[in-house]
Amino acid sequence: MDRIRLVNMAFYGYHGVSAAEKETGRRFEVDCELAVDLAEAGKTDRLHSTIDYAAVFDLIADIVQNKSFSLLEGLAEELAASVLDVFSIIEVTIRVRKLIPPISGYVDHIEVEVTRRQTDPEKLLTSEE
Repeated sequence: MDRIRLVNMAFYGYHGVSAAEKETGRRFEVDCELAVDLAEAGKTDRLHSTIDYAAVFDLIADIVQNKSFSLLEGLAEELAASVLDVFSIIEVTIRVRKLIPPISGYVDHIEVEVTRRQTDPEKLLTSEE
């Protein structure tokens, strides 16, 4: 399976359990890996034959920056579901990192990873099929 990866996207968001996290916010990093058939795009060299990764970035940015979740798991699930809903992909893996998490002791980041598969076969069809 072919892959498109958007790695280490950085956003400021208001996610967390504590009121302080929701009020002051934190920096979050997101990786998004898309499983998709890129054979047609490789042959045609046309954007309409692939996934517009700028549009993927914009969708992820909107969710991270404009919604609020208590858990990284909730944020990751929303990102995965939204990407699957909007784009014609087979599978998506989302990694969400909270930098400098509010725990006692030093931890660089906390990361949650979810992988979800497309369950609607109609979403795998392109407009040219």
